[in-house]
Amino acid sequence: MPERLMRNEWAFPNRATPLGSSAYYSIRFSPARLRDDLAALLAWRHEVRAILDRVSDPGVARLKLQWWREELERSYGGEPRHPLSKVLQPVLKRHGLPAAGFERMSDEVEREILHRQPTDEAALDAACKRDQGALFELLARCHGLTDADSLDAARRLGGFCARVYLIRDSGALLRRGRSFLPGDLLQAQGVSAESLARAEHRDGLPRLLARAAEQGRAALAEIDISPGLPICTRVRGVILKALLEELERAGYELADQRIGLTPLRKLWLAWRESRR
Repeated sequence: MPERLMRNEWAFPNRATPLGSSAYYSIRFSPARLRDDLAALLAWRHEVRAILDRVSDPGVARLKLQWWREELERSYGGEPRHPLSKVLQPVLKRHGLPAAGFERMSDEVEREILHRQPTDEAALDAACKRDQGALFELLARCHGLTDADSLDAARRLGGFCARVYLIRDSGALLRRGRSFLPGDLLQAQGVSAESLARAEHRDGLPRLLARAAEQGRAALAEIDISPGLPICTRVRGVILKALLEELERAGYELADQRIGLTPLRKLWLAWRESRR
């Protein structure tokens, strides 16, 4: 593929930051000089997590994930093969991004491939931080943030966003045989992830999701979301907070529906946060 077309494919907006999405608005209000770099990071996570939806066989899925792990090593070594990696490699160098963030996202995808359910609330929190939390830390580093407090706040904010997405997609995940709900919470309610996927047990799902949301709101309240955090992380945070409020208004009846915000509302939330 010609280099010019390769750049266009992964530049902002790309398949991970489509028009109207929360990811789009989070990048749209970021500094223009960083938009393509940030979009490339989101694209890497998007491609790795797409394995979960595109591949049903766990063995094949792990092989594909291993390829991406090796491709990451090649990228840090200056010999990327994939078109996205060729765009991402100079981003890694330009911002001094550590491999650990990408490795944490990969580890979380492998955990989900293996259907390893969080055992308790602490395990769920850790899983969310390995996913969006690791991504948010990399985004913060692209903005030049390196102090421990700022990076910790970015990871925790990303973890909150990951949790909201899991709550929103809970019905679809259960139909695919996947569940993010902690095992001890399910056990206390006398249900399992498998039984929740059946129609006769769906009435119990909203109560469990409400508990997960309560924990998420408590965690969010403890995060210092100051203007010092990058606008891309703050915008995603306010949009996901509003989404969680919508899910609550719907009574967490998400077994058979997927609730989202309109692009216009996302735009308004993003613009308002950008003016803060």
